[in-house]
Amino acid sequence: MLPRIVYFSSVTENTKIFIERLPFSSTRIHLRSHDERVEVDYPFIFVVPTYGGGRGEAAVPHQVKQFFSNPTHRELCVGVIGSGNLNFGEKYAIAGDILARKLGVPMLYRFELRGTKDDEKKLSKAIADNWLRLLSLRGLETIVAE
Repeated sequence: MLPRIVYFSSVTENTKIFIERLPFSSTRIHLRSHDERVEVDYPFIFVVPTYGGGRGEAAVPHQVKQFFSNPTHRELCVGVIGSGNLNFGEKYAIAGDILARKLGVPMLYRFELRGTKDDEKKLSKAIADNWLRLLSLRGLETIVAE
């Protein structure tokens, strides 16, 4: 099974623009309350931007919390990537840290806003090189054979 990414992107679409430059299949979760909800039944890495200047639980977008209210989504997430704005200082990309801690998965990478070519290159290599290990850490390695 090839690496897959599930992500949230706000109306600025910074995260979407970055994810679409990566060489992996990706799925965007709902933005608005009337948008269709995404149901995922495969292992994935989740990408989350930081909201609210990184202040507490408000840093994780509400839509992300809704997505992970599904126990299957929590079980299938193998890692988290955070994005944010360096202007947030020590709270830069903290939504990724919060989510990774709550899900019990590794925080894999951080990028600012739309990321850079260097981010694309480093992250693509890291995901490709570590995908099977990430599956194994969650006990999902048998899914590869399916």
